[in-house]
Amino acid sequence: MQTISGNITDITNRNIFYGTINYDNTRIISIEKTSNEKSGEPYLLPGFIDAHIHIESSMLVPSKFAELAVIHGTTGTISDPHEIANVCGMEGVVYMIENGKTVPFKFHFGAPSCVPATIFETAGAELNAADVEKLMASPDIYYLSEMMNFPGVLFDDAEVLKKIAAAKKIGKPVDGHAPGLTGKDAEKYIHAGISTDHECVSEEEALFKLQHGMKILIREGSAAKNFEALISLLDEHYEHMMFCSDDKHPDSLLEGHINELCRRAVERNIDVFKVLQAACINPVEHYKMKNGKLRVDDPADFIVVKDLKEFKVIQTYIDGVLVAENGKSLIKSGEVTTINTFNCSQKNKDNFKIAATAGKKYPVIVAEDGQLITGKEMLELSVVAGYAETDTAEDLVKIVVVNRYQEAKPAIAFVKNTGLKYGALASTVAHDSHNIVAIGTSDEDISRAVNLLIESQGGISAVFEKQEELLPLPVGGLMSAKDGYSTAADYTRIDQFVKNELRTTLSSPFMTLSFLALPVIPHLKLTDKGLFDVDAFAFVES
Repeated sequence: MQTISGNITDITNRNIFYGTINYDNTRIISIEKTSNEKSGEPYLLPGFIDAHIHIESSMLVPSKFAELAVIHGTTGTISDPHEIANVCGMEGVVYMIENGKTVPFKFHFGAPSCVPATIFETAGAELNAADVEKLMASPDIYYLSEMMNFPGVLFDDAEVLKKIAAAKKIGKPVDGHAPGLTGKDAEKYIHAGISTDHECVSEEEALFKLQHGMKILIREGSAAKNFEALISLLDEHYEHMMFCSDDKHPDSLLEGHINELCRRAVERNIDVFKVLQAACINPVEHYKMKNGKLRVDDPADFIVVKDLKEFKVIQTYIDGVLVAENGKSLIKSGEVTTINTFNCSQKNKDNFKIAATAGKKYPVIVAEDGQLITGKEMLELSVVAGYAETDTAEDLVKIVVVNRYQEAKPAIAFVKNTGLKYGALASTVAHDSHNIVAIGTSDEDISRAVNLLIESQGGISAVFEKQEELLPLPVGGLMSAKDGYSTAADYTRIDQFVKNELRTTLSSPFMTLSFLALPVIPHLKLTDKGLFDVDAFAFVES
């Protein structure tokens, strides 16, 4: 039997006392109180849970993600393998599950509900209702992943309803994705059996959904940051809220995870037990996770933190095994195998020309830093010899999406508010179908950035003058085969190159870029099939 002592934090009973946890093999045998809370002693509490994340967005395979997550006290995740599924289908889902099993970390994967996310883009695979039903029957699948196709729910699409029914039949939760949806439409969406939403961007929207029975996730990722908008609701609705990151790039993961949200919440004078209820308990109960809640007979999943203000993690234990200590991961993952789908040839600058008429107004995507939503404006473009060109003085640059699954003509439009002054950047992390998305100040630079990704079969790239930067992502064009530290270093190098040399003003340029092609979040997006108006749910006529 092993023991560990400290200020034991009993979240459920809202009590802190000094005592000893006795554990053996993988479970807690007993918890003994020896005195009241002791000043200056560390605190023992259940591990933190990320209640909704796409592991792929960390650019790390699950085993490498775990190596970094545990240093911040994260012991489990609710993981949606939607991204790899859009590239590799069922094989991608199985890949994530099996890779996750190679390390002592508690991944809880869902069955992707929207592969492809819409019919308005080209994905590499499809999962129909029969595929989802097969996945839902697996003990490795804990829920139906976010139902992004909320119009399908509202209009009673038979295929969508079959997927929801497959989850409800065996009592597994259904995750939501309904940005901006309120009123009768939101009520119908919730009544269909959808239990959560992580897309709320205002207190009013989140409160409406809470009042109608939804659980609301406070999201703080690398691009979408909704903590400030929603955190005031936690004080009253802590029993029905959770924390998540959704999409978190490797450099952000290196800096912090759910522990950082706890620190910020307590800093707002929100009761620490309410904060920890959302961070450690609610996800475990809602999804019936394998993680322990620091009770007798629970799995021995717990963390040691210096205090309940900064939440500096001293140690992380999973199933009684010490997996991180003083900022150093003790998880040792193995070699990474790769899977991918890539089938397009190199491009040249002429592929990215777009005809336009001087004096005519065209729809332009307006990027919003720190959000997944985009604006839309009708603007005149700079036209030379019958072709539209970038205009950095007006902060208008070209955006292109190249189908990576088959030969096709690139889709081309313009985007505002990137601040880009020079060069181009490109990525195969392009939600949700993960074609190649690029923005740039010249057709030549765009073609160079795109071709770097075609040559490497996926990754992120940036070019300016004679310099070329590339981070290969050989696993589905989404994830690196390297460890988290080196991947984070490579990502940081390219990120700084884009900010310092290309002069973008975006705080997370590659994350923002990846969502400019997502046609399920308002308002204007570019897919490989063309410019798409999400509000009208239709392509924009050229």
